[in-house]
Amino acid sequence: MKYQPITCVWEVTMGCNMRCGHCGSSCKEPLPDELKTEEALELCDQIGELGLKWITLSGGEPLTRKDIPRIIKRLNDNGVIVNLITNGWLLSETMVIRLKESGVATVAISIDGTEEIHDKIRKEGSFARSKRAFALLNLVGIEAGAVTTITKQNIGQLHELKEELISMGVQTWQVQLGLPMGNLKEQEDWVLEPEQMNDIIDFCYETAQEGRIRIFPADCIGYYTHKELAVKKISYQSRNVPLWDGCNAGLRGFGILHNGNILGCTSIRSEEYLEGNIRERSLRDIWEDENAFSWRRKMTAAALSGDCAICNYKNKCLGGCTNTRLTMNGSMESENCYCAYNVALKNLKVKYRGLSDVTLLMAIAEKLIGSKEHQEAAFALKRVLELKPEHSKALAAKGYCDYMCSNYSSCKEANEAALALNAKDPYAMRGLAVALHKLGDSETGIRILQEAVALNQYQDQDLLHDLAVLRQESSLPDAL
Repeated sequence: MKYQPITCVWEVTMGCNMRCGHCGSSCKEPLPDELKTEEALELCDQIGELGLKWITLSGGEPLTRKDIPRIIKRLNDNGVIVNLITNGWLLSETMVIRLKESGVATVAISIDGTEEIHDKIRKEGSFARSKRAFALLNLVGIEAGAVTTITKQNIGQLHELKEELISMGVQTWQVQLGLPMGNLKEQEDWVLEPEQMNDIIDFCYETAQEGRIRIFPADCIGYYTHKELAVKKISYQSRNVPLWDGCNAGLRGFGILHNGNILGCTSIRSEEYLEGNIRERSLRDIWEDENAFSWRRKMTAAALSGDCAICNYKNKCLGGCTNTRLTMNGSMESENCYCAYNVALKNLKVKYRGLSDVTLLMAIAEKLIGSKEHQEAAFALKRVLELKPEHSKALAAKGYCDYMCSNYSSCKEANEAALALNAKDPYAMRGLAVALHKLGDSETGIRILQEAVALNQYQDQDLLHDLAVLRQESSLPDAL
């Protein structure tokens, strides 16, 4: 199959015994169209047949379903590793033993602060119940994890909460950003500011370095900082953790709702993103449909806006967590202001806007280019050109940096401006040619590069090499 799913999140019920202030699904009572036990067990078989490696069962509160141990066992029998997220209230001795017998791999309890804040957000007495549940999980040998949704209500308590979790024997801790959806949409003053993402990453880095609990920032927290990558290497216990590779939805993962609706992500659940229902089509048919998950499978960096459109990582990242952009800005194409790298880009704008010495700016840019920090160099050069638009050296350098950041339209503009100053500059012609090639006009690019080669009396090898590459990549004849 073209896309091989690895994991999914299954919201097995919308029923819940709590009314949490930040619940993204606004869960209350189980809905009448919830999958019956036999339907759920058949879906377990389809999940196994599709080849998933692991699955997360959530809700609502999954333990309000009486058949949850049967569902876990059926998934386990199909070779799928099962993780369960619960509020902990129903984790009695009997339930913990049943979960152990069912083959559950990890049970994670949602903990949203120290006792006072947690009980305020969730339910009075729930922190104490969770503490007891962690003890029971440790007693029977089930890996115990915690999940914390970070808001302005609890961000100041993370250090205290860490010590509480360690004392309770929690082995893994996932932290995630509280997004304005569901109940939290009515509590928007709880939502963090973009600059606070760095505070979370700093905390995760410090915690990972200590090595007392394995901490995992969720996919809505990142991206492309040295500290974030270091956290993943430590927590995943691997030196080969790749850089963030974009949203998994519809590519390596999907979501299942309580009624068997299939989506790319359980957080993106409106009708327009519904891919099908397992009561009407098999899971495999839905997954392998060439028109399914098109919002993600056909997503390109060209649709991004704001600083995401110029970001060095845009082709890999595609704007980071799609749901963050959708809930914060109402559009999947908007920039991700909650990306740490996006925050850094905005800070660079401010930094270079405050400098007015062209000589100093050029020296900074040259040093940055030498250390391959092309993204920041482009900001310094942009400021030079604001101060001195006809600075030919800055135009050439700006075109180069834009090209290295895959900003081909900006590269084209910089080289066109350089050619307006000197129409026979072979290196500006080269820059324009490769930019046009990347923008899809290889024929014009090759012609311009041929002219550059003819103008360059020393037959610069870089020009000849680029001409050969353009011909090869475009499959156009040498005689063009």
